[in-house]
Amino acid sequence: MSRSVRVVPVGAPALAALLALTLTACDGGVHGSPGGSGVRDPYFPKAGNGGYDVTHYGLTLSYTPGTHRLTGKAVITARATENLSAFDLDLKGMKVEDVTVEGRRARFNRAGQELTVRPHGDLAEGETFSATVRYSGTPEKITDPDGSEEGWLRTADGALALGEPTGSMAWFPGNDHPSDKASYDVAVTVPKGLQAVSNGELKNETTTGGRTTFTWHSAEPMATYVATVAIGHYEIDRYTTKSGLPVYVAVDPKQAGASRKVLAKIPEIMEWEEYNFGPYPFSSTGAIVDRPDDAGYALETQTRPVFPGAPDTGTLVHELAHQWYGDSVTPKSWRDMWLNEGFATYAEWLWEEDHGGDTAQQTFDAVYDGDYFDDPDDTKAVWASPPAKPSSAEHISDKPVYERGAMVLHKIRQKVGDETFYDIIQGWAARHRHGNADTADFTAYVEKMAPGKNFDTIWDDWLYGEGKPHHR
Repeated sequence: MSRSVRVVPVGAPALAALLALTLTACDGGVHGSPGGSGVRDPYFPKAGNGGYDVTHYGLTLSYTPGTHRLTGKAVITARATENLSAFDLDLKGMKVEDVTVEGRRARFNRAGQELTVRPHGDLAEGETFSATVRYSGTPEKITDPDGSEEGWLRTADGALALGEPTGSMAWFPGNDHPSDKASYDVAVTVPKGLQAVSNGELKNETTTGGRTTFTWHSAEPMATYVATVAIGHYEIDRYTTKSGLPVYVAVDPKQAGASRKVLAKIPEIMEWEEYNFGPYPFSSTGAIVDRPDDAGYALETQTRPVFPGAPDTGTLVHELAHQWYGDSVTPKSWRDMWLNEGFATYAEWLWEEDHGGDTAQQTFDAVYDGDYFDDPDDTKAVWASPPAKPSSAEHISDKPVYERGAMVLHKIRQKVGDETFYDIIQGWAARHRHGNADTADFTAYVEKMAPGKNFDTIWDDWLYGEGKPHHR
C-alpha cells in the first residue's frame, strides 16, 4: 500500500523554497524529474517507460493452479539515463504490497498499467540502482487490439505466460517495451509433480514441502515480450546438438506423439539456419509445445519458442529463425515488426527452396499472382498496407508484415544476387546482435552493403508504398 503525506497549503514563494530545500536535503544536490510513463511507441504509446535502462530482472514466482494465485518478487536492476525523482514500471492488475529502492522503502501509486515509484532520494543520471517489488494476486489475461490473447493464460494443468506485444506486464513489473532488453533469472515454485519451464538454461530444481522450484538463467539480453513461463505436465527431452548446443524441449503429453517427428528436426534446422544466418546468438535452444486450446498462435519466446499443439516444419523453421531476427536483433518499436516477421517468413521460403519444395521465386510469384492462399480475402490482405507502416496496432501482425515483408527481402535478393544477399542478412544479424534496430537502420545497411545499386523502387513501392506494386 502506498504511503501518503498530509498537505498543508502554503504560499507560492514558501512552497518553492520548501521544495528546493527538500530536494537538496534528500539527494545531495541532484534535482530529478519523473521519468516518462511510456516511450511514445507509435502503436502502444503507454508501453515502456522513460528515464532508465533495465540491465537485469530477478523474478521469484510461486503459482498454485488450483487457486490461480501468483506471488512474486521482482528485483529490477537498472541504470538511470537522467536525473530521476520518480520512475514508472508497467504492471497490469495484481496487488503491490511493497516497493524498495536500494533497500529503502519507496512510496508508490497505481494508475492503469503504471506503477509509479518515488525513491527516498533522487537518482542521478548514470547511477545504477535496484528496485524490489513484492506483489501477488490473480494475473490477468490481456486481449490485444487484434483480438488475440496474451498475458497469463490458464491451461488445463497450469498456466502459460506470453507477452507479445504487451502481455508481460500481467505477470511481472518491468519496462515493457522491446527497446529495453535485459538478462533474467527466473525462479518458479509450483506444486510437486508439475514442471515450470522458462527461457535460457535450467540451473536448479529442488523439491521441499510438496513444492518444486525451477530456476532458470538467461544471460543474453531479452526483451520482455519474449520472456515466458510455462507451468504444467510436460515430457522433457534434453540433449545437445553436434556442435554442443544444449536443447531443452517440453511437450504436453497429449501432444507428444504428434510432435515427435517434427521436433526431431531441431538440430537439422539449427544447423541450416546457422549456415544461412550466421552463428546462433544464444547459449541454448528448444521448444515448448502446449495444447491447441492453450494459445491461438506460436510465439518466438527466446531460446524456447511456444507452439499451440504439434507444429509443422515450416512453423518450427519460422520461430527458430526469429531467434536471430526478432529476439537477438529486436525492433526499436512495434512499427518495425516486419524486420521480425518478414525475415522469419522468408526463412520458410528459403527452407522450402533448399529442401525440394518451391523456390523462393515461385513462392513470391504465387503470392503476387494470388495463387498462394486458398481464401481470396487473404490474398487481398497482403496489399492492405505497407510492411513498414501498418495502419494501426490492430494490424501489426497482419499479412503485409509477414508475406509482403518477405517479398521485400526477395526483391533485395533479386537486386544484389545471392552472394551479397546472404552477406547482408548475416551481417545484419551480426551487426545488431543482442541489440535493437529499425527500418531506417536496415535500409541504410543494405545500401552500404551494395553500393552503386538503386533501391528506391524497393523502398518506395514495396516497403513503404500503398497498394499492390507494379511487377514484371
